[in-house]
Amino acid sequence: MARTPIIAGNWKMNKSPDEAVAFVSELAPKIAAYDAVDRVVAPTFVALTAVASALADSPIKVAAQDAHWESDGAYTSQVSVAMVAPFVEYVIIGHSECRAYLNESDENVNRKARAILAAGLKPIIAVGESLAQNEAGETVPFVRSQVEAALAGIAPEGLKRVVIAYEPIWAIGTGKSASGELADAIIKAAVRDTVGSLYGREIAETLRIQYGGSVKPGNMEEYMAQPNIDGALVGGASLEVEDFAALVDIASGVKGY
Repeated sequence: MARTPIIAGNWKMNKSPDEAVAFVSELAPKIAAYDAVDRVVAPTFVALTAVASALADSPIKVAAQDAHWESDGAYTSQVSVAMVAPFVEYVIIGHSECRAYLNESDENVNRKARAILAAGLKPIIAVGESLAQNEAGETVPFVRSQVEAALAGIAPEGLKRVVIAYEPIWAIGTGKSASGELADAIIKAAVRDTVGSLYGREIAETLRIQYGGSVKPGNMEEYMAQPNIDGALVGGASLEVEDFAALVDIASGVKGY
């Protein structure tokens, strides 16, 4: 089954509003023609509206880097799904940095996923293991538990809008990366097969799964050649126009669309 590749650039805490707008203004024409690939940028909250405005007539989609599950209330520093909904199509949740630095729990990832879906948006749910868990052989059961928790209570119809990103924590920002073959094996066993056990094989085969963790033009082809990898959630390489454009080009070429 053909699944539309999705390349999402997670800019993390980088680029001011002016820098972000300048970046997408240069990037958009370079990747406008790749209609068979979903192209997504995730700026900081302060740049979100400016980037959304700059891309209003572009096929490039915008994502928020996170969002709270409540629509409003006494949650100092937080931004709700309802607040970002007019500007984005996707929301990234469960990123390992949020789990590690902000004590993001599996329960809260699930709350966010359900709120995002209720708002008509698409969650990109990040999962992944630490180096210690990887070396102890705990990767598959740990990632499986993250997937099961994130999808709790989500109906099959909602799953059609879900993207899952497998990001081994030990590969994020370290320059290290899992081989394409290893990443594909983990994604199949821990993500796609888990979704198959929850929703059935037919639905699992429609789920788009990204790889993340030191993805760059030099290794992108290796990942895109794998049968269970449908794109990438990219950090550092998404901050450079030429690198981002190269990732989209490679994804389009390798997947044959």
